[in-house]
Amino acid sequence: MSELRKDPIIGRWVIISTERGKRPSDFISPSHKRKKTVGFCPFCKGHEFTTPNEIMAFRGPDKMGASDWTLRVVPNKFPALHIEGDLDRSGDGIFGRMNGIGAHEVIIETPHHDLSLASMSTKSAADVLWAFYSRMTDLRKDKRFKYVLIFKNEGEDAGSTLEHTHSQLIALPIVPKRVQEELDSAKKYHNFMEKCIYCDLIEQEANINKRIIYQNTSYIAVSAYAPRVPFETWILPRHHESSFMPDNNDFTYLAETLQSVLRMYDKILDVPPYSFVIHTAPFTEEDNSYYHWHIEIFPKLTRTAGFEWGSGFYINPTSPEDATKYMREVL
Repeated sequence: MSELRKDPIIGRWVIISTERGKRPSDFISPSHKRKKTVGFCPFCKGHEFTTPNEIMAFRGPDKMGASDWTLRVVPNKFPALHIEGDLDRSGDGIFGRMNGIGAHEVIIETPHHDLSLASMSTKSAADVLWAFYSRMTDLRKDKRFKYVLIFKNEGEDAGSTLEHTHSQLIALPIVPKRVQEELDSAKKYHNFMEKCIYCDLIEQEANINKRIIYQNTSYIAVSAYAPRVPFETWILPRHHESSFMPDNNDFTYLAETLQSVLRMYDKILDVPPYSFVIHTAPFTEEDNSYYHWHIEIFPKLTRTAGFEWGSGFYINPTSPEDATKYMREVL
């Protein structure tokens, strides 16, 4: 029988449709598998002249040339928001508006076209996380911005227009609605229980051990209790941290956790398209006892259609317990 499940953080409902129950092999199709083709790529080494001027780059101590980089951050050539100008908030009756001010940047994660975040070295993956943190720290200085959303789309079906592995960030003058919903719910829970709901979630998942996919001394990866899509996974610090930051000045354990999840996806879902987002506390609430930063990862295996758009419900044909079982088998 199908089951309705309620997300414990923001109260979103999903339908786990066991009649449609699907194994990993049921999702695999030629369109899902990411392919690395040969052709001109603006993100490859030697093609730096095709991108906007770099904002930041990682280079070795003896490598000073334009092509001697291991990671680059550049402005998005077609930005959703522009960094120049003022917000100029205004309204027309019930309609509000402001200028499209923000920052839109691309993190080119490696000079090697054939690598992915899953297949690169752990050191390189940790460098990607350091780039996220460095850019977020720098953009925090701009008083126009209240939030930086870091996200990655891997594969054409996930919305990526370039196959060379990369991530993006957008600095915003407002807090995104989904993050604000999490903040409001976390505050409400904290006011009543005097505890962080995410910390309680981690403790409960550890006790029942039905949905833990991977864990190390610093981080835990779990199948979401009410997943919007098959194999939706959350990565959280095991100890309370409200804002995205390195653990003891080191991103190695986080890189290890993230890569472990992505490698499981690649093995059981045959290199699927996916997206992930980092949800962290806004700049104005960076250090608090109620919110817990985390990464949400979504393989793109199903399509959103009329029922989902109209109801706000999601229909998921694979239970998180089954997803956990499949992923543990290839750990």
